[in-house]
Amino acid sequence: IRLCPHAIFVKTRFDAYREVSKKIREIFFEYTDLVEPLSLDEAFLDVTENHKNMPSATLIAKQIKERIFEETELTASAGVAHNKFLAKVASDIHKPNGLTLITPEKAEAFLEELDIKRFFGVGKATQKKMHAIGIKTGADLKQWTEIDLVKAFGKSGRFYYRIVRGIDHREVKPHRIRKSYGKERTFSEDIESIEWIHNFLDELAQTIAEGMKKINAAGKTITLKVRYKDFETITRSHSISHYTNRYQDIIDVIRNLLKETEVGKRPVRLLGITLSNLNLNEKKVWEQLELSLKY
Repeated sequence: IRLCPHAIFVKTRFDAYREVSKKIREIFFEYTDLVEPLSLDEAFLDVTENHKNMPSATLIAKQIKERIFEETELTASAGVAHNKFLAKVASDIHKPNGLTLITPEKAEAFLEELDIKRFFGVGKATQKKMHAIGIKTGADLKQWTEIDLVKAFGKSGRFYYRIVRGIDHREVKPHRIRKSYGKERTFSEDIESIEWIHNFLDELAQTIAEGMKKINAAGKTITLKVRYKDFETITRSHSISHYTNRYQDIIDVIRNLLKETEVGKRPVRLLGITLSNLNLNEKKVWEQLELSLKY
């Protein structure tokens, strides 16, 4: 807004997006129960065995695309392959209304020619690092040994070694376990009043505590997120010895973490609180958490 004060900003309509996403998910479930969402508008489907008894995944993808357009007037892109990594890469090839098939026998040749920026899991920072050491295509990546990739990229190096060879044994998982719970807010004006910030964090901690109790969860690690006026963003975290979803525990930690920041000295643009290290395996005390696909 500062850089372009005359710009027109169109507000998001997440209720509308969720409603359309729900319709599309319902179409997916007509074909298979194995649907793993990646985001609001993307998902993996395992159609090896499907409700329509169709022998071809490509025909299923074509039919789903047609159904989506008929019911929502939205185009969709699909990638068909024998594993998740290849299917994801394929889905990005011919957007916004593409259908790309990568057969097992063509997978390695396809990946060798692929620009490294198109590899799912290679972000901008990793891409920049790969370019610096001469990795610009899949063929370049394939020249590196697994040991050397691990030395250069840590444990991600094993992932890069496998995917450039088309190896991905991950199954489509229809349920995802929640790993954290948090909320944050970006303010319309920069906030300088420390009293106002304390009051806001109190209310946010109460909201977090109530939300955690509704989903029957508790966490050990509490994180404060702060974004300053100049958009510098920092996080401060502290882990306690026990699981909690109590407001008092949360706010006590947040107040201490706030002291480690420059809040009160620098104007604040955003504040957030997150609980992580959740009690997903504490079945004796808490019910294991799963996110339903139908939301």
